[in-house]
Amino acid sequence: MVRIRLRRQGAKHQSTYRLVVAEGRTPRDGRFIENIGYYNPRVEPAEMSVNVERARYWLSVGAQPSDAVRRLLEKAGALSTPEPVAEPPAG
Repeated sequence: MVRIRLRRQGAKHQSTYRLVVAEGRTPRDGRFIENIGYYNPRVEPAEMSVNVERARYWLSVGAQPSDAVRRLLEKAGALSTPEPVAEPPAG
């Protein structure tokens, strides 16, 4: 299974992350298929860049984002959040 997940970069206590597409069995910082962005939580406000076109492509072919990446993709607009369905009135 192909996953979209975070890959840690940087020195101790100076972490930044890359958003990568990787095979699900590879280690967190191991081999990856494609780098589609980065995330730096250490600055205020947090800095993020995502190649939305490539993220949508990988999602369309079945790549599963991790929970953290799902939140980042929603903020970037690459992942459309479904609108809540209105319940029909009872009666």
